[in-house]
Amino acid sequence: MIRTEALTKDFRAGFWRPRPRRALDALDLHVEQGEIFGLLGPNGAGKTTTLKLLLQLLFPTSGRAELLGRPAGDTDARRRLGYLPEHPYFYDYLTAEELLEYFGRLFGIEPAARRRRAAALLDDVGIGAERTLPLRKFSKGMLQRVGLAQAMLNDPELLILDEPMSGLDPIGRRDVRALITRLHGEGRTILFSSHILSDAETLCSRVAILAKGHLAASGTMRDLLSENVRGWELVVRGLTEPARAALAARGIDAGALPGGTWLVTLGPSTRPEPAIAELAAAGAELVSASPKLETLEDVFVRHIADDTRAEGARA
Repeated sequence: MIRTEALTKDFRAGFWRPRPRRALDALDLHVEQGEIFGLLGPNGAGKTTTLKLLLQLLFPTSGRAELLGRPAGDTDARRRLGYLPEHPYFYDYLTAEELLEYFGRLFGIEPAARRRRAAALLDDVGIGAERTLPLRKFSKGMLQRVGLAQAMLNDPELLILDEPMSGLDPIGRRDVRALITRLHGEGRTILFSSHILSDAETLCSRVAILAKGHLAASGTMRDLLSENVRGWELVVRGLTEPARAALAARGIDAGALPGGTWLVTLGPSTRPEPAIAELAAAGAELVSASPKLETLEDVFVRHIADDTRAEGARA
């Protein structure tokens, strides 16, 4: 659905002697059909630049991009995608209904069909009686919801969303997550950029992490989060006080849980097998053993820091 090869973008920076500033450096990326793909990174990492290059709102310095198997900018591909910019701007004196009717005319949708489509989409994104008010009276979060409805107006196969949770309150974010999940269930492919890592961790099948225009890491959520095991958590039943004291003497914490069970926490350098054997010998019953994996925030911070150190070494 999306493929980039060595996609690069330089901007001219400076007034008297403008010099090229690299915003995106040789990005290789692919998004498969039916995925929810997250493009993550701090501010200035190149996320929005990447999306604008895909949509040919910007043109690359070098490299190439494809959408839906066609070169970026192809008219047929554009008809089959929907786009929500990071800061959508709409005509202040149109209502939400009128705005969607206007975009529906641009897509060539028949009048009766576009009215039905506009009403259904505004229902989906949680715009009720406010749909008859001029958009200048809408909050940023409400405008974001209208922007999502606009992006889905043409029933796209591919959705490209730039910071779709921006400006939304917790309830709004929950609603948009549910909407994205439903759209994915309908077989659509979704690429979205975000710096809200919890949303990406909940929604995405794969992610890419950008840092200062470089691809710092990419992969499935399972692969990225299993890179480092930060320890183990053992839940046991029947832990005696002498056994607990023996664990404490070795720096292993054991905390009481409801129902007569205990949580034994092992550090990253301690293998679980000897501890399990020791607990069994002391008469404790193992209920579960779970690795403590990195969170997406841990992975994000580690890769951003690694890329920053590498850039410093290159300089």
